[in-house]
Amino acid sequence: MKVLVVGGGAREHAIVWKLNQSPSVDELLVAPGNAGTVQIASNFPVAAEDLDGLLRLAQEGSVDLTVVGPEGPLAAGIADRFQDAGLAVFGPTQAAARIESSKTFAKELMLDIGVPTAKARTFSSFLQASEYVRNSPLPIVVKANGLTGGKGVVVTESRKEAVQALREQLDAKKFGPAGATVLVEEYLAGREISVFAFVDCRHVSSLVAACDYKRVGDGDVGPNTGGMGSFTPPSFWNDELDRQVRAEIMEPVAHALADRGTPYSGVLYAGIMITEDGPKVYEFNCRLGDPEAQVVIPRLKSDLAEVMMSAAQGRLAEIDVDWGSEAGVGVVVASGGYPGTYATGLSIKGLDSLDGATVFHAGTKIERPGRVVTDGGRVLTVVSMADSVEGARRKVYANLPRISFKDSFYRGDIAAVA
Repeated sequence: MKVLVVGGGAREHAIVWKLNQSPSVDELLVAPGNAGTVQIASNFPVAAEDLDGLLRLAQEGSVDLTVVGPEGPLAAGIADRFQDAGLAVFGPTQAAARIESSKTFAKELMLDIGVPTAKARTFSSFLQASEYVRNSPLPIVVKANGLTGGKGVVVTESRKEAVQALREQLDAKKFGPAGATVLVEEYLAGREISVFAFVDCRHVSSLVAACDYKRVGDGDVGPNTGGMGSFTPPSFWNDELDRQVRAEIMEPVAHALADRGTPYSGVLYAGIMITEDGPKVYEFNCRLGDPEAQVVIPRLKSDLAEVMMSAAQGRLAEIDVDWGSEAGVGVVVASGGYPGTYATGLSIKGLDSLDGATVFHAGTKIERPGRVVTDGGRVLTVVSMADSVEGARRKVYANLPRISFKDSFYRGDIAAVA
């Protein structure tokens, strides 16, 4: 097969890295890719949001399968465009992708079919929303309805903070149209977990679980980011919880979307809080997580190309998805100032010095042969695999000091409590 991967982050590098191991893949294309993907595939300067350009690239390149990494193109309808053109594509349609692109849609779906989730109210008026939070128990969660790159959720400890978050989103238009409607949601206490499955209409594959770290600093302090690290599997993930999440969350959602005429195909990602009352969903996403993909993809023992093509062709039920038993820990190396203002074009040293770790590129580019420089806030994810989370953690933290660029930083507590 000739496979095109859409995206340019560490998640996409991990996907390309795994597809490159498939005996059924002869050629890999990436758009736009990064300094890591170009080492094992052909990069093309087509943005992930350029649906016309991507369709031309796939058609002119006689691509057999297109794999869509980020949520933006899926929400914009790339799967519909490719399917209409007769091309195989891995990822949900625009209607099915509303599970992520519209938090109100996801919330209403969960409430309709009885999926356990947090109580919430939807508002488009700042005055009405602020009046509501003045009488709500603390903490309060304020969520932008649309896509915000993981930065549209604010957990507020006071009503003053909640009103400020509402003002920024509804009045100041901090997230533009994505924040024109907000959900004011009850706070869920417990352990967060990300659960992934390949889905093909009503068929849900075996599940895999990971935990990620959203805040920028050790001890979960500072602003939310796109994710500073992850590990798999969590110590509290067991067969009973696996069965419960499958029966109460993943399968009911897949079946409901099919029943409503918007069958889901791709990766379904449930963000779940393990509360005193059991697992409750705080969000759904329509793709692999980043940085979770960087630790769960190396666990996959099945042929990723075969799994993705089977899902795209509606025959995923014929494939055994084996996640294996390895543990993985991934730590994001970021640019100083991230998630705020940061410099780019900084030379990265030590990429070839790792021992027992794999580096997945995100914000990188090749300035000239032999010189890789930074080109984003989250620059790299360094990943180690082992028989245990603690073993993987030791390996990855032994390797991290070998990589450096000016003002680089990473969290020191990823997987400290698994």
